[in-house]
This record gives sequence, C-alpha cells and structure tokens, in this order.
Amino acid sequence: MSLDKFKIAMQYAMPKHFISRVVGKLAAAKAGALTTTLIKLFIKQYKVDMNEALYEDPAHYKTFNEFFTRPLKDGVRPMAQGENVITHPVDGAISQLGDIVDGQLIQAKGHDYSLQALLGGSEDDTTPFLGGKFATIYLAPKDYHRIHMPIDGTLSKMIYVPGDLFSVNPLTARNVPNLFARNERVVAIFETEIGPLAMVLVGATIVASIETVWAGTVTPPAGSDVFSWNYPTKGENAITLKKGEEMGRFKLGSTVVLAWGADKADILDDQLPETVTRLNTAFATIKESEEL
Repeated sequence: MSLDKFKIAMQYAMPKHFISRVVGKLAAAKAGALTTTLIKLFIKQYKVDMNEALYEDPAHYKTFNEFFTRPLKDGVRPMAQGENVITHPVDGAISQLGDIVDGQLIQAKGHDYSLQALLGGSEDDTTPFLGGKFATIYLAPKDYHRIHMPIDGTLSKMIYVPGDLFSVNPLTARNVPNLFARNERVVAIFETEIGPLAMVLVGATIVASIETVWAGTVTPPAGSDVFSWNYPTKGENAITLKKGEEMGRFKLGSTVVLAWGADKADILDDQLPETVTRLNTAFATIKESEEL
C-alpha cells in the first residue's frame, strides 16, 4: 500500500469526531507557558508570517484558538478597487472553480458532487444557483482563518448540516468522494446585488468549531438532522454585512465554497486551481445590469 493510500485509509478508520472534540478542548485551554510553546512550534512548523498579525508576540495569546483566529494588522489586506468587483473572502488557495453544470460541482479531477447535497438537501435553496459559478478555497494551517464578505450582503438563511470530519487537504479531495458534501458544514445564504450568494464553511478533522458573527459558535446539535434558521432581510433586525467585513471564522483550518447564480458575475481569467488567494483581492466582476 502506498503512503497516500495509507493516509486515506487511516482517515476512514479513525474516530474523527472524537479526536476533533478533544483537540478543540485542548485548543481552548489556557495552559500558560505550554500554550505559548505550542504556538511557537506551530509558527515554526508551518512558517506562519507573524509580521502580518495585529499581535506578533506568541505570548499574547492565552489559548491556541486565540492564536489561530488572530486578527491582522490594519492595512495588510487592502480592498480591491471597483464597485463591480467581487473579492476573495479568505487567505488560502483555490482548489477548484467554474460552472455549476447539471447541479454538480467539481471536487477534483474525476470527482464531482451535488450542490443540493452541499447546501443541505433543499431543492428550493439550490435552484437559484443552478447554471451559476462556484469556487472552492482551501485554507492551509498557516493561513489567516477569518472569513470575510466578498460582496455586500444581507443574511437570509443559515443551515447547519451534520456530517463527517475528513481532512479537506488536496490529497483527501482527490481520493474521498463527495468530500465537501459529506463533511460537517455551515451554509450561509445572503441576498446581494447579484442575487443569492452561498458561503459554505466546511468542517474538517480537528476543526473544533465554526463561528459566525451573528450566531457565535454554531454548536453541532446532537443527531443527524439538518437545522436551518431564516432571517429577515428587511427592517431593523436584518443582518447586513459590507464587503470586507468579517462573517465567520474557523477554529483550526478548513475550506470555503462560494456559489452564485447564472449570468451574474464572471470569475477573472487569472483565477485558476492552485492560485494563492489573499483576502480582499479581486476574484470576479459583476455583470452590467442590462446583461442580468
């Protein structure tokens, strides 16, 4: 058996939820010097650029989670210019992107998966995105792990989908069918000037939790049911976020999948699989209104 096949086999065999919850508790623990030592080792191992962090000193962070979700200094991710520009929501690297064809998204070469399954199974939630565009962005351990809005949007729905916790690294994406539609995830659907925009925050091995700015930690409910919450899009209780504002964060790394409807916006030609992404840089352009 090759090393890659062994790594995949181990993922199927190990108790991923149990391991992830244990690691989550450890990452939330205030362990003083031990926490600082672990953070320093992590910085060295993954070559984390602390010059970009608002607090560069590892000793500033009381827990590993505080370090992992560290804020950036003002100005290190300037906003791309242009009102018709859709920006990258995270630091990471593009895994796959392109057209949503027959309700399917590309996971990796030879692997497609269902958009409807990704969004939690509702046909009504899926229909607005058919024939549209998608992009999958993988966040490596060294990356900044807060997720920001790529466009102005008003939250209309959040969906928690229970699932597995496979790793979401490129090796696993090439070898585990339906990876992003089988892992635990949180779906946020926003009303925007290009219509509905879905932002799917996909959990992974040792991802202790996923947070949103409006709900805090989205605690996985017990059982295997999909949970959804609807939000008003008008009035004083509407949750509206501007382009570049934080919408959520991962405690330990994972993947974000974006999707929008047909003929709404075009992904820039220089955006390709394996392209490194930086928050707030240009990703796509909104089509002129007469073309919509």
